[in-house]
Amino acid sequence: MCLAIPGKIIDIDSKKEHATVDYGDGTKRKVNISLIDVEVGKYVLVHAGFAIEVLDEKEAKETLDLFREMLSQEDN
Repeated sequence: MCLAIPGKIIDIDSKKEHATVDYGDGTKRKVNISLIDVEVGKYVLVHAGFAIEVLDEKEAKETLDLFREMLSQEDN
């Protein structure tokens, strides 16, 4: 099974090919943004190291909350 995870763009490199994405739990990763047009502060859906879609903030935060809830259930 493959998952795409929402995250917030916090920095974009000078070539506008890669960005740093914050997943809201302290995890930050570099992702390829060449498939979409995005700016700092926007939320994106990341799959296999590529930002594949721009999300609205509400939708992204709701999805992140669901992932956190599922993970907390796994710990019990």
